[in-house]
Amino acid sequence: MNELDPANKALAEIEAHERECRLRYEAIEESLERGSKRFDKLENMIWGIYGALIAAVIFPQVLKLVT
Repeated sequence: MNELDPANKALAEIEAHERECRLRYEAIEESLERGSKRFDKLENMIWGIYGALIAAVIFPQVLKLVT
């Protein structure tokens, strides 16, 4: 009895499908995690630009008061 009966064959195919899906979801999760880290870096860069812009506006006014 080399052949699997239809129920066992279907079960084997479902299990193989679940293994494939598990691998895909792990890859998706890793990709999302990398993307999240990149967005955190970009957010920090934007906050730095805000600070530089504010300093560029305020610094000349402070110089006027001092001179």
